[in-house]
Amino acid sequence: MAPDGALAYREWDRVDVDPRAVDEFPRKMTALVEQHRPSRMPFFRRVAALPFAIASDPDFLGQVHLVYQSAMHATRAAVYYLPHLDSPAMRKRKLQIFIDDDGLKGGDTHHYQLTRAFQNIGANIQLGDEDFGSHDELCRHLDPETGHFVRLAQKLYARSLGPWCAVEILSVDWMQALAEAFSVHFPQFIHEPYFEECFSQHVEERHAQESLNVTHMVMQERPELLPETMRDAKMMAEALDGVWNNLDRLVQTARRRTRRL
Repeated sequence: MAPDGALAYREWDRVDVDPRAVDEFPRKMTALVEQHRPSRMPFFRRVAALPFAIASDPDFLGQVHLVYQSAMHATRAAVYYLPHLDSPAMRKRKLQIFIDDDGLKGGDTHHYQLTRAFQNIGANIQLGDEDFGSHDELCRHLDPETGHFVRLAQKLYARSLGPWCAVEILSVDWMQALAEAFSVHFPQFIHEPYFEECFSQHVEERHAQESLNVTHMVMQERPELLPETMRDAKMMAEALDGVWNNLDRLVQTARRRTRRL
């Protein structure tokens, strides 16, 4: 028997959607996405287990920053193009998401906070903040796997609400895992505003619940969107797995390089 999360997105794909099935959407979406929980990926535990000499290497930290920041930038930029949320009430709810990411006190943003967090542990930043522009331009600086995620975010976020749900549901898990992994080497890292403000204010949990609530409302109005929403969520979650796999390769490459010295 297929696992519950693997799920009914296939069943819904081959039949006309019964509007009553939409009632199951929040649970089914959560079950589907939970199969891709980032903290299960080896990258995080391997970072925690690194010798300090490797974990503190400025070029290694700069590479991690580039990949992670690029994936985050792709979703932050793509969220401005979410479909089906054009009514005044929906725009108001969407605006709060934008403010939480790009309208922080004093003109700050999550993007700037993340760069400062890596600078404060000695990263050699490879791409300046304002050079994170269009998805296509950004991909010129990236490996194929991260580039795939960036391009897919641009495409899927504009097509359905599923990818937004997937990323928002998973975000608190990867932020906690990332903060804890690097804090083994840099105890102050988890207290950087990028992490501490999100954790203390439960920003990511609010975003996850809001994405589910809003998407559920849209599905209730337009149940025919359900199959595509589930498909796109799965595609986004799988691509996010690729980002963690690529970061894990950076860790293993750094280890091999050190052994040769």
